[in-house]
Amino acid sequence: MKQHWIESNSCKLSVTILGEGKPLLMLHGWGSNSKVMLPLARQMAAFRQIIIPDLAGFGDSPEPPRAFSVQDYANLIPDLLQKLEIEKCDVLSHSFGGRMMLKLLSDSNTSTLFDKVLITGGAGMKPKRGLGYYRRLYTAKLLKAPFLLLPGSLREKSLAWLRQTAVWKSLGSGEYKELSGVMRETFVKTVTEYLEPTLPKIQQEVFLLWGENDDATPVYQAKRMDDRLKNSALVTIPDAGHYAFLDQPQKFLAIAKAYFEG
Repeated sequence: MKQHWIESNSCKLSVTILGEGKPLLMLHGWGSNSKVMLPLARQMAAFRQIIIPDLAGFGDSPEPPRAFSVQDYANLIPDLLQKLEIEKCDVLSHSFGGRMMLKLLSDSNTSTLFDKVLITGGAGMKPKRGLGYYRRLYTAKLLKAPFLLLPGSLREKSLAWLRQTAVWKSLGSGEYKELSGVMRETFVKTVTEYLEPTLPKIQQEVFLLWGENDDATPVYQAKRMDDRLKNSALVTIPDAGHYAFLDQPQKFLAIAKAYFEG
């Protein structure tokens, strides 16, 4: 196992590479990093070369130079593969990594870089919202409304002040409250983009492997993906949550290996 530093689209990425064989790219989720996927990677390295980048702003990789969108993160991957001289690879992506793959697979300029794709706990589908969410949303809109009437420079300064108040911060999610600066803006940009429109454009084979008890990206979202993808299959793992590869490592490994080697 070796750590490499690779420049990709103005970002310096820490990339862990281990094993030999056909390349298998692993993409971690939001708030995670390559180390979370290492237990699975070490087992799969028995039959594959595994490449796991720390995405910009996670693990050992510095924050991006500006607030990134899902597309910005997706754009890191073609450049990374080119730097590693990989023409085509398989992919195992988790959560936010699944968002990136939906972007990459729906674009004919980048979809040819990938062969078999496994998405586990993939994010990007619009969730069912409870009353509490809409209460916070409309409270935020009411708080912002007076400031939006101000002229440009004063408006931006006033909104920046509002975002620092205790009332505004109380409206954010737990993840949002823990972030600061460019990663907070990145979080807002990425989690508010829903990727249902990408699904009909995807021609590749996509295997959806889900934890039955996933409460971050519930199985109903996986079923929505499966229904709208042209060439997909969905399998759920009992007694597993959002990190199915950690909750049920042997079952996950057996299924993933059968898929990639089949």
